[in-house]
Amino acid sequence: MESEKVINFRSLSENVGRFNLSNKIFLIPEMNRIGGHLLAATFRGFGINARVMETYKGLELGREYTSGKECYPCQITTGDILYCMKTESERLGDRFNPEDYVYFMPEADGPCRFGMYNKYQRIVLDSFPQLDRLKIGSLTTKDGYSLNGIIAEERVRDLRKTAYLSQVVADILDRLLWRIRPYEAETGSADQYMEAAMHQMEAAFETYGPKMEFDAILEGMDEILTGAKAVMDPEIPRKPLIGIVGEIYLRTHVHANQDVIRVLEKYGAEVVNASVCEWMNYTSYDRLREAKQGFWYSLRQFRTGAMRGFLKEMISYGGDLYYQQFRQKKTYQRAHGGMDVAGDHQVGHLEDILQKEDLFCFDVGTEACLSIAGIVAYAREGYNGLVNVYPFTCMPSTITSAIVKPLINQLKVPYLDTPYDSSFQPGREASIRTFMYQAEQHFKRHGRKDG
Repeated sequence: MESEKVINFRSLSENVGRFNLSNKIFLIPEMNRIGGHLLAATFRGFGINARVMETYKGLELGREYTSGKECYPCQITTGDILYCMKTESERLGDRFNPEDYVYFMPEADGPCRFGMYNKYQRIVLDSFPQLDRLKIGSLTTKDGYSLNGIIAEERVRDLRKTAYLSQVVADILDRLLWRIRPYEAETGSADQYMEAAMHQMEAAFETYGPKMEFDAILEGMDEILTGAKAVMDPEIPRKPLIGIVGEIYLRTHVHANQDVIRVLEKYGAEVVNASVCEWMNYTSYDRLREAKQGFWYSLRQFRTGAMRGFLKEMISYGGDLYYQQFRQKKTYQRAHGGMDVAGDHQVGHLEDILQKEDLFCFDVGTEACLSIAGIVAYAREGYNGLVNVYPFTCMPSTITSAIVKPLINQLKVPYLDTPYDSSFQPGREASIRTFMYQAEQHFKRHGRKDG
């Protein structure tokens, strides 16, 4: 029994981490559909056999192998990998070998339970025959999601840059969908158009990404943005603008949040959701903050060795953040030439909001930093309603709700909390409908931001 405990404990370090993906099938969970598929296409272009797993079909398996105390995304992603392995085993029969796969589950440091998903899922997988040989590939916020070690060293930087661009483009395509769907001339045409657009951009990233031919990729994005205008009915007047913040998985995964954006649209909204790249930029920004703090603490203590280490980190993370913000800014500027999709918040601006209003501090960390400041930013930009989407019992989003609610009267913008688990609350749609009535009244009194 004692030896089994040691082996299981070692599995958490030996079978979770960075692994070379050559000759492996890289399984990517679907969080946001477009972003997951563009990321997988990018990896395929660099010679990695990446595949986006089907999602939400294994929820019963996820429930069976969790206790209910875990964060809701942990249940969903646990079910996704178990369902994937089950279907692969049935499809391949005797040819099925778990060692052929690497399951992608990144992590974050700090108090959020997300940092423990891959450890818990390692324990679950180890309880199944053969699945103890399935590796979990993990990137971490501790080093800004570095890709070192997964492919040849000389290609890491190119893959990182292309992968980031894929997520910027995915954010823009998501925002394009939310921009055109409330105004579509024919029901369902926006979804059909964007599904075809996603596949077009998959091919572009797979073909041009390895060559770093970003202009060729963005030319395809230009065509999609320009062509989207044909989907819209110009006679439909603009609608109240609703901003969404919250936990990144729940606000992005349409099954987990019971398609809250579509429900809001049903009752007259045009929606802008916080982006995936906002979180990616935040991880680089926060690592840079920590390196700066470490440098100044070391300087005061005359610890020259530590100073050199922190200075090296400052240069590294500062370079990452500069590139990310430069690439994002240029890509959005280009996108605005074809369609007035919503822009994105700069992380430094969000921290300034928290500091000036004395609302929260980046030293605490978590997505609460982005959500609290994002709500204030949306309100100041003229949005007509604000929605906080998160897993039931999520600590960062509960903090967000507690801090923001006293501000609502000051902000004078309707606000709604929407915590989710696997249950369907009978009053949810009524709450959204009431919220949208308030947003409509705000829209009539104050108008809205355009462009």
